[in-house]
Amino acid sequence: MIKKTFVLTTFLLALGTAARAQEVVLKSNLFYDATATLNLGIEVGLKPRWTFDLSGNLNAWDMGGGKKWKHYMFQPEARYWFCDRFSGHFLGFHALGGQYNFGGWKGANFLGSDLRKLEDNRYQGWYVGFGVAYGYTWILGRHWNMEAEIGIGYAYTKFDKYECAGCGRKVESDKHHNYVGPTKAAVNLIYVF
Repeated sequence: MIKKTFVLTTFLLALGTAARAQEVVLKSNLFYDATATLNLGIEVGLKPRWTFDLSGNLNAWDMGGGKKWKHYMFQPEARYWFCDRFSGHFLGFHALGGQYNFGGWKGANFLGSDLRKLEDNRYQGWYVGFGVAYGYTWILGRHWNMEAEIGIGYAYTKFDKYECAGCGRKVESDKHHNYVGPTKAAVNLIYVF
């Protein structure tokens, strides 16, 4: 309940900021769009070189064939712009959190996470983390920008393991995993108010 209240309060504060020129942008991550994940970001200007970005995504669809790829995530980020905000280079300091239900996918060993286990098992749990990111924003027109961003950081996850992607027999409870590696990747299409 505390997490939901924090996220809702943060989002409402971001929306409550006056929508003046170069103060608010809306964005969509094209990487998430490519995986049929609904996503939306809002970024507001705070100071001449500081902005606050809040993005969220949701994938609630059944993939069929015994595959699960359901998740939601919120990712707030404070950004420092090296020149003008919403243009050029920036550093971001982000947090992340959400829930997931994954299974039935072929994978590989990736930065200490054995994703090969996803083929024969399903994992359901939650995660929280933080990281630092670098990005660049290109101005395309009066109201349109394009942005690329990559971030690294840490995430802690707690999960239950099920014996297959489609069945409900739990084989392990309350397991945890620590992850260090990429925590953000985005190519955002941006509308500037």
